[in-house]
Amino acid sequence: MSSLSEHRPGVRRELELTPTKGTSMATSPWWQGAVLYQLYVRSWRDSNGDGYGDINGITQQLDHLSWLGIDGLWLSPTMPSPDADWGYDVSDYTGVHPELGTLGDLDALIAEAGRRGIRVLLDLVPNHTSSAHPWFIDAASGRDAAHRDYYVWADPVPGGGPPTNWLDATGEPAWQWHPATGQYYLHNFLPAQPDLNWWQPAVHAEFRQILEFWFDRGVAGFRIDVAHGLYKDAELRDNPPLAPTSSDSDRLAGRFGQRPVYSANRPETHGVYRDWRKIAESYSPPRLLLGETWTGDLSSLASYYGDDDELQLSFNFPVVFARFPAELPDLVDETLAALPTGARPVWTGSNHDVGRFPSRWCHGDPARIRLALLILLTLPGTTVLYYGDEIGMTDVAVPAELQRDPMTQAGSPQGQRDRARTPMRWNGAPGAGFTGPTVTPWLPIGPAAVNVADQRGDPDSVLSLCRRLVDLRHGELGAGVAGYRRLASPPGVWSYTAGPLLVTANLAATPAAMPDQGAEILLRTGPAAAGLGPWEGVVARGG
Repeated sequence: MSSLSEHRPGVRRELELTPTKGTSMATSPWWQGAVLYQLYVRSWRDSNGDGYGDINGITQQLDHLSWLGIDGLWLSPTMPSPDADWGYDVSDYTGVHPELGTLGDLDALIAEAGRRGIRVLLDLVPNHTSSAHPWFIDAASGRDAAHRDYYVWADPVPGGGPPTNWLDATGEPAWQWHPATGQYYLHNFLPAQPDLNWWQPAVHAEFRQILEFWFDRGVAGFRIDVAHGLYKDAELRDNPPLAPTSSDSDRLAGRFGQRPVYSANRPETHGVYRDWRKIAESYSPPRLLLGETWTGDLSSLASYYGDDDELQLSFNFPVVFARFPAELPDLVDETLAALPTGARPVWTGSNHDVGRFPSRWCHGDPARIRLALLILLTLPGTTVLYYGDEIGMTDVAVPAELQRDPMTQAGSPQGQRDRARTPMRWNGAPGAGFTGPTVTPWLPIGPAAVNVADQRGDPDSVLSLCRRLVDLRHGELGAGVAGYRRLASPPGVWSYTAGPLLVTANLAATPAAMPDQGAEILLRTGPAAAGLGPWEGVVARGG
């Protein structure tokens, strides 16, 4: 990534992110400066011995999140589904998957989390449904069906064949022939996940009711799946090819040689979020809309915030896929420069699709894992941890015969996704504290050496460091929005201020001199020394 400007020795950069005027703990939205925690429900804790995590298992382990200092909990899909894509193929938007629990169980989880000061976000999938959803079952019954226009149907091109060249997430044509009605339907993911038609006003009305149903039950907001994908080109034009010399951002936005110019990131989508934001703001406290905005263009990412009237938060995938740690300093600068006034960034390195940052960024190296946590938890904005990040859990190599994800079994640009969905390691015993010692878990459990119980008792562990960083974030940065300023630093060293904190990170595998800042050291990721060790970070109170 290119730098926005030169960093001359002895010269401080201008503030890239300044606190909102008048922000205080009483007036700032709860998610500003918060630490959110993504939890893959099936892999957190099995409460009934069937080998799958469930909602009651989450409730039983809430004290871990409270002890860690988490502000909000994002649950992977909990709605009824045939599980062609493990919950991202919804068959009922106002229920709970029977294998995970009941509405009563979810209500109890929300209540118990609330007693600990933890908000609960659900995963909402508005781009597509399951082919088993009653809407699609009716839509497929005939061209005159009441719900036919809820989905994207199109005739073959003259001479036969799919209406466009669009490809789905597996690289196959995104159109499925439906012989009973003589048309194709669109699926940007699996054929069992037909895309909804957001040009149809009735679809808007359905989702307004869905939002209100869950907000009325106390859900604090939604992580919105495929938030960039709702509208498709009304003229059904072919996507252009991805140029061989495309930049990193173009490669992030494209797949299988195409740029999805017409099948995603359409301008009409912004109107949906302006509508939803009004609904979210009508509640007290306001509900949160957090978007999965899959784009490599930071200006496109910024557009989803609107004029502070669309999404409140939007995932930053250029950071997720950055070369760690070398590209992060400039990417942070570029992100903060791109966001509109008042918009707040999201920092994360792991999720259920792209894998775990301890593997992708850090290659399992404990020193780099500790540095990554320090950076993620000291940047201003909102930090999202993925379950297991706090103990440095790495991806698990899942043998082919045990893989469960149909989307990536045949290969995917982002890798086999089961590797990042394996059960949480609560202890080193058989079953890992996730399930019973004689129960076969739904996915294999990772190495016993990395687990919560052992690390909780070790003051020098990754878990202990993570907890101290979360506590430091809350205590020093508060509930508002901290200012950010990048400081002049020697090559290979990144220094910045976040509110009253001064952060210095050695981005290299060789020792570096500690810049003389005359500040009180509050935390360091390595052993105390005169300088900075390889991949070491230090947090101080600004001098």
